[in-house]
Amino acid sequence: MPKTPDFILFAQHGWADTHHAIAALAKTLATPQSHLVTPNLGWLKTWWRIEPLILQVEGIATETIRQYPNTPIRIIGHSMGGLIWLEILNQHPEWWSQIESFVLVASPIGGSDLARLIDPFSVGIGMAGALGINRRQIAQSIAKKIPTLVIAGDIDGGSDRTITVESTKFSHGKFVSIPNLAHAQLKNHPTVIGIIREFWANPTITNPYPLDFTAQLIERLQSVPGMTDAHPRDFARSQPHITFANGFTIRIWTSPLHVDHIFVANPERECFYSGFVGWRHRAALHQVLAEIREAEVPPKT
Repeated sequence: MPKTPDFILFAQHGWADTHHAIAALAKTLATPQSHLVTPNLGWLKTWWRIEPLILQVEGIATETIRQYPNTPIRIIGHSMGGLIWLEILNQHPEWWSQIESFVLVASPIGGSDLARLIDPFSVGIGMAGALGINRRQIAQSIAKKIPTLVIAGDIDGGSDRTITVESTKFSHGKFVSIPNLAHAQLKNHPTVIGIIREFWANPTITNPYPLDFTAQLIERLQSVPGMTDAHPRDFARSQPHITFANGFTIRIWTSPLHVDHIFVANPERECFYSGFVGWRHRAALHQVLAEIREAEVPPKT
């Protein structure tokens, strides 16, 4: 039996990447007694299917945990690397009690808007099919039990130029947004390192978002099949569709491709949420909007 480390640190790179940058991040965060696991999935393989990548990382993790059955675990996933670990943890709840912290860096938990545009019918076009899936419910169930940190970059008031800020958020995860850092920069940056160290010093489970009117409305819209969190850049083009007694509005802009974009705004016309559905789910969206209009408040999901 090898010497027991103080903790195991799994750090997983994402799409169109290799392990080099995330491994450098892990080395900076590790102690001399840590055991680092930073699998290289191969740049080309990250373009095809996510299932073989999940199996590869799961196999490595299973063997590592078998070697060190009582050692605390810390996990960091960048972008698709975070999604891989969500899927693995969802399959292995028996590991949860051993995990001290789970850090998701620029991971599109709610689904990548770019991926949904590439694969609008969810038929599984390359990696886009996997990256467009909404995994928010999985993430929330894990974050209820494992202290979870969410780090997002915000370059342009809504995205890190690869994924939207909104797609990284979910209840029970501690959320930190870093201005002026792009998607690739987040996988190994001094600011990210400092935020992770601070969280590791006090890894707590975050209370759920208060279910006020706005949160309830957003939650209802996010429950629409095919809803994808979007950038608010097209908010100015939208028109009010439903106006509530408190002055909040649901607004719609339909793109030239006939894709419906939905926005939630307060009376001062500040955008609180933006999302879109493709052609396949347009009828479902308008059914939900009709229910909301009839109820005059967003019914609980």
